[in-house]
Amino acid sequence: DPLFEEQWHLAGYEAFDHHVLPVWQMGVYGKDVVVSILDDGIEYTHDDLKENYDKLASYDFNSNDADPAPRYTWNDENRHGTRCAGEVAAQMNNSVCGVGVAPKAKVGGVRMLDGDVTDAVEAGSLSLNPQHIDIYSASWGPDDDGKTVDGPARLARKAFTDGIEKGRGGKGSIYVWASGNGGRTSDNCNCDGYTNSIYTLSISSVTEIGNSPWYSEACSSTLASAFSSGSWNNRKIVTVDVRNRCTKTHTGTSASAPLAAGILAMALEVNRNLTWRDMQHIVVRTCTMDKLNMHDVVTNGVGRLVSHTFGYGLLDATRLVKLARVWRTVPPQRVSFLFIYRKIPDDGALTVRTEATGCTGTANEIRYLEHVECIISLDSVKRGDISIYLTSPRGTRSTLLGKRIRDNSQNGFHDWAFMTTHSWEENPTGTWTLEIFNEKTPS
Repeated sequence: DPLFEEQWHLAGYEAFDHHVLPVWQMGVYGKDVVVSILDDGIEYTHDDLKENYDKLASYDFNSNDADPAPRYTWNDENRHGTRCAGEVAAQMNNSVCGVGVAPKAKVGGVRMLDGDVTDAVEAGSLSLNPQHIDIYSASWGPDDDGKTVDGPARLARKAFTDGIEKGRGGKGSIYVWASGNGGRTSDNCNCDGYTNSIYTLSISSVTEIGNSPWYSEACSSTLASAFSSGSWNNRKIVTVDVRNRCTKTHTGTSASAPLAAGILAMALEVNRNLTWRDMQHIVVRTCTMDKLNMHDVVTNGVGRLVSHTFGYGLLDATRLVKLARVWRTVPPQRVSFLFIYRKIPDDGALTVRTEATGCTGTANEIRYLEHVECIISLDSVKRGDISIYLTSPRGTRSTLLGKRIRDNSQNGFHDWAFMTTHSWEENPTGTWTLEIFNEKTPS
């Protein structure tokens, strides 16, 4: 394939890449795993996609028909979904463009962004053919403007829960989500209810030299990172483009999520029994911080490196697939709740310490954490002045919310779930400390 040598994220300099080639050498290419790209359509007639195209993983919710082809315009604005599909499953050895991460996976496309993105459109996309589609890849969300707080509405929330409970024969649909491109506006991906959901694998970006790109948002719900573009002189992602063309300029966390979806597809090929939670566990255990610019990396309470910028690090396909092959399914999920009511000072700080038992001695006993959510309601004069931190009994401090200087809303937060993955596998028993600061931004 003529552009393969330019796919640095697959076969990079000094092995700084996703370590995909050793997986291919094992004979693993994502065969028979089905990935659907929820976006603005897919050019399924493209010479690099047509052999792997799956019409059962495709639909047009904007026009309500079975043809997910993008709407063509003079400036090719609806090229995003096609590019993402190529990252996942562009065909190998056909002398066209480059190669997908999982070049024998099946790929479909849902056209749902080229029109009114209603709750019903989102729900239909998230729940399309859940016994056939294994992985849903989404590179969209609320505005990355540094002031929006938004997430799935009622129908989409139900689609998520139905997906993880019933999808893939009860093993759970796997939702891969781009963490957002609001870095320049000081946005925080914990204000995005899609990437902040426990049901999604939230993926951030890494440049070819191991930096966090300018557009990246840092938050505690990010699980892992994949390669993408960076500064003007950093290389971008090579993939297919509309009108049967190729491109070397795919960018943003939009490009990272499909790479992650393709890597996860190869893990599913070697172990079809992985549940949605199993997949998150093996991602946490196999990511690497090697060669990343680790300015905010800490060691959590179980000795694992974690970062608000990169999550648990760069996805390593070789390590992921090897662990997936021998992985034993985790026990059923258990949930424990604590309820606390406190008044937050108008200008200052509130610190709340509470003891957690992890439901020790009960049927719901929790010994090892996965996701931790703080569901918070508060009123504010200026929402962007609020910052929130959570420290676990093992000393891991998560930034649930950083200050957002553009957020002048007086609406506060109403039952908003702030989520952290940073205490993964820690024991929950002991003292948890929640800190809420209300620091007025100088005018």
